[in-house]
Amino acid sequence: MKVILFGATGMVGQGVLRECLVDDGVTEVLSVGRSPTGVQDAKLHEIVHGDFTDFSAIESQLGGYDACFFCLGVSSIGMDAERYRHLTYDITMAAANTLARLNPRMVFTYVTGRGTDTTEQGPVRWARVKGKTENDLLRLPFKAAYMFRPAGIQPLHGVRSKTSWINAVYAVTAPLLSGMVRATPQYMTTSEQLGRAMIKVARDGYPKQVLESEDINAI
Repeated sequence: MKVILFGATGMVGQGVLRECLVDDGVTEVLSVGRSPTGVQDAKLHEIVHGDFTDFSAIESQLGGYDACFFCLGVSSIGMDAERYRHLTYDITMAAANTLARLNPRMVFTYVTGRGTDTTEQGPVRWARVKGKTENDLLRLPFKAAYMFRPAGIQPLHGVRSKTSWINAVYAVTAPLLSGMVRATPQYMTTSEQLGRAMIKVARDGYPKQVLESEDINAI
């Protein structure tokens, strides 16, 4: 399976990249990002691209892939509403529309979050934006599309947030988080389980198009 990965330098993307590289069934990974991953692996190829609303300059390199793992995401805290919508909806749809045209047999997996509002009518802004993104992705002519909604994620295998204080919190609470993964799978997963689940769903399919944390852990 040949995969395209967006967001490989973020915490979620780092975990997914790691699982792709250790999975023998994944033969090639193309990372598309604004900065290099810093990872060296024979299976990994990278494109550094600046404008995530326009992929025309790199379209010739985006064809022939079986799956896309879209792991880009930002927090809405303290962010202007239009800016958040642009970074969450516009960028995702620009990439997805391009890939759907170039790879009609592709499986597209998108990482959203627990509490996403697919009615697009609820009181929480980020949830409405994520909900619209999910809804519009599911309308695209991919072979299949899956929405992954993890709640909490424990980073493993050296995966780190770009924010230093978050890394400190994860370090201190690691034993607690490990216990929560076992005791409350509906609220906590790990970067390893998330990455492995995305690969398996892209390869084998899944009965649900929207997967919550308990589905991710069960897979």
